[in-house]
Order: sequence, then structure tokens, then C-alpha cells
Amino acid sequence: MGFNYNGTKLLLYAKSQGVDFEKTITIGRQGLHLDEESLKNNFAAYGITNVNAATILNQENGYAEPFLKALGAKEIHSLDASDYESATIVHDMNAPMPDKYKRNYSVVVDGGSLEHIFNFSTAIKNCMEMVKQGGYFLGITPANNFFGHGFYQFSPELYFRIFSAENGFKIEKMIFYVDKKNAGWYEVKDPNEVKSRVTLCNGHPSYLFVMAKKIAESKIFADTPQQSDYQNLLWEHKGNTNQLQLNQHRISFVTKFSNLFTHLSALFKEIGDGNKDFFKKI
Repeated sequence: MGFNYNGTKLLLYAKSQGVDFEKTITIGRQGLHLDEESLKNNFAAYGITNVNAATILNQENGYAEPFLKALGAKEIHSLDASDYESATIVHDMNAPMPDKYKRNYSVVVDGGSLEHIFNFSTAIKNCMEMVKQGGYFLGITPANNFFGHGFYQFSPELYFRIFSAENGFKIEKMIFYVDKKNAGWYEVKDPNEVKSRVTLCNGHPSYLFVMAKKIAESKIFADTPQQSDYQNLLWEHKGNTNQLQLNQHRISFVTKFSNLFTHLSALFKEIGDGNKDFFKKI
């Protein structure tokens, strides 16, 4: 677990967008996985030149606390199911969080832990409950081509439905990117807004970055989130679920067989065969 070139850059981006790191908790104790020059350049890209990248990387045995302090954190906690990395809080996220941790943090950061937790719905609810009103959840999470890495890899639909107004949150930014240095960032559209599934097939390990603000105290998951196209079957198919499934089968057939060469060439692109209207490069 940890923050690499893209992870550190995204957290710096979040700071530039007004995220307050004053009281931070990370899910899992996070390491730093990049070289000194890359970290220095990432700081410089956001106008921060008064930091010593070498010191940040060498303090705390390579853990991320010095980096988070450079982002403005005055109090930093880390949470893990065991104490093998000396996390400050030992708690299994498969179980609900004790009340004393709820509404307690200006930012909760998942740097790649939630995909390893079987009871994801409990774990993400824990994260949401730990954020104080006006604070943020920041997630860096596997989206595609991480087969076997953890229990799960996640779609934009999941996070858009979770971080909804009904649950007291608003997604301010969702970014898709592939796991390489200097990768492009693509802002992802909400399927409920574009009235379509937001899908892609590509050939690169890929991540989602989720920046969600807590806008109200609500009972989280009072209503179970539902996938938007099943809630809105009248989008195009007038409620005929059999026709919806048939059309999806036909689309899949055309894509995989009639347009085989187009499909294969798309695998070399960062967003693969994703709709460019749904993945806007930023």
C-alpha cells in the first residue's frame, strides 16, 4: 500500500482544490513509492518549492506521514487490521467503526486498501462516517486490469451511487488514469447524468481517483444504492428489461466480432474503447 508518482500528484491536486488535510486518517499505513526527483517535480507542479523531497522520503522509514504533513496535516492517524506496520488504530474494517472515530477527520484517504476488505459496504460506510461535515473522502482505487490483486476492482457507477446526496456526499471529481508515469487524467461522467453505462475495455492497469465532499449528516445507506440504468429503465428501452439485455448482447457482439480490429487497436489507448464524451481528458 502506498502513494506512487500518480498518487502523490493526485493528493497535491486535491490540496489545490481546497481539500483540508489538517486531520487525516489513512486506511492502511501508506508508504511512498517514488524517487526524489519525481516527488520534487510533483510539488513544484503545484507551486510548492519549500519542501525537501529527500527528507520526506527518508523520514518515518519511507512511510507517508511526512508527505501528508507537507500537505498541511497536523494530526495523522492510520488504521489497519493488525499492528504489523505500526498503524495508530488497530481495527478490522469488516466491522463497524467505534463511535469515537465518527465525524472526526477532515480527510479520509484510501490509497488502495478497500479492494482487500471482504465486507466492502461496511468498510466504505466506515470511511464515510469518519469524515466530518465539510471534509473529504479521497480514494485511489483499482478500476481495470487488476485481476487477482484483491477481492475487487471498482467501477465509476459504484462510487457515484455511494457518494450521493442521499448519503450526505457529493463527488467533486472522479478521475480515471492508467498506472504509468505522466499518464493522462480523464474526468469521468456520472452514468445517471449521461443516461448510459460508462464503460471501457483497455490494456493497462487502471485506477480511479475519487474526491467526495461530505455536505450533510445523513443516515448512510438508508436506501440501498442501485445501479442507475436499472433504476431508470425508461432511458431508452421503455422498461423492457428483456429488450435491454438483448440490445446489450447485440452491441457486445458487434464490438467484439464485427469491429475486432478497432477493438484491438483501442487496447493500446489509455481509455481503450471508452467513449471520449464520458472520459474527458483534463
